[in-house]
Amino acid sequence: MKVLSFFIAIILLSTSAFAQKYNPLDAESTVQFVIKNFGIKVDGQLKGIKGSISFDPSELNNSNFNVSVNANTINTDNTARDKHLKKADYFNVAQFPLISFVSSKITKGNAAGLYKVAGNLTIKGTTKPIEFDFTASPTNKGYQFKGLFTINRRDFKVGGSSLPLSDNLTVQLDIIANKN
Repeated sequence: MKVLSFFIAIILLSTSAFAQKYNPLDAESTVQFVIKNFGIKVDGQLKGIKGSISFDPSELNNSNFNVSVNANTINTDNTARDKHLKKADYFNVAQFPLISFVSSKITKGNAAGLYKVAGNLTIKGTTKPIEFDFTASPTNKGYQFKGLFTINRRDFKVGGSSLPLSDNLTVQLDIIANKN
């Protein structure tokens, strides 16, 4: 009986050391961006979010994000522009269909529900480290993650040497993820 109790205790302890697993819900999530073109703000969004999220606020060392969006879903409410953005000089969706993010470290922020994530963003075959703050709010079935970051499009070879297009763009995330 003592041996059985010991094994049950080990199993319970080992399972509590792992963060909960969540799936991002594409239909309820948004990945939006804003960039200036000829000095005018252009906003758009990407869909097709998929991947896995492991998250537990008390076990951040075991938490991580491994998610992607479908670059072919780019939508700026302008069909001609969207078609152009899918070509080789911008996102080259035929060769690089996914934009992905894989976290390397998650830490607590300086307020309740605020965290910082560091990881690698891959766009058009180029991977660069990024870091940004995000919030994690519990929902009935999982979490709502919200974050905001700015990147330089030229770092990812998007848009070539286009002068009218701003170098920097802001990405806003609102991801709903439910427990597996």
